Amino acid sequence: MSKPAAHLLVFARYPELGKVKTRLAADIGDEAALAVYRQLLAHTRAVVAPLAVHKTVWLASPGPAADRTDHWAGYDQLPQPPGDLGAKMEAAFAHAFDAGARQVLIIGTDCPGLATAHLAEALQALETHELVLGPAADGGYYLLGMKQLYPALFRQKPWSTSAVQDATLHDATQLGLRVHLLPELHDVDTAADLARWKQSS
Repeated sequence: MSKPAAHLLVFARYPELGKVKTRLAADIGDEAALAVYRQLLAHTRAVVAPLAVHKTVWLASPGPAADRTDHWAGYDQLPQPPGDLGAKMEAAFAHAFDAGARQVLIIGTDCPGLATAHLAEALQALETHELVLGPAADGGYYLLGMKQLYPALFRQKPWSTSAVQDATLHDATQLGLRVHLLPELHDVDTAADLARWKQSS
């Protein structure tokens, strides 16, 4: 049975005490941060569930096999490769395109505002654009989508800074790519982000 032409990649971590949401944990403690991360994982899986796409989770650390089955049933599961975030994402996109994907989206698990409609909009936009980007309010992005691999988008980027989004869009302009921007959303990385989420939910 052939795989769907659209692939969705999720970068995630096994929910382990002291290993997730470390910036948030510095404000609210490890146990509370772990509880928040479990909520974010559940939200991510829920918004992805309705999509008829091939789903792969790329795990920073594998965790117990039973837990992976429970959390990620229906997903291919692969370990994140070595390197910085750009190298990891480039490898994940390359893997999907090598497997026959014609549209590929990548997301993380930090964005409680992400909705199924955003993912559907991204896939629709790739019919007429080379690149889709979901801008995060902190200057990064919560989604990236493309129809072929553009390695420049993943190289020489100031990861984990407010300049990532602008640097990515600059490269897209240099490459002559048509870019569709999704609505700006907030990630949850700090206590202030968490408070904003709770107030809006």
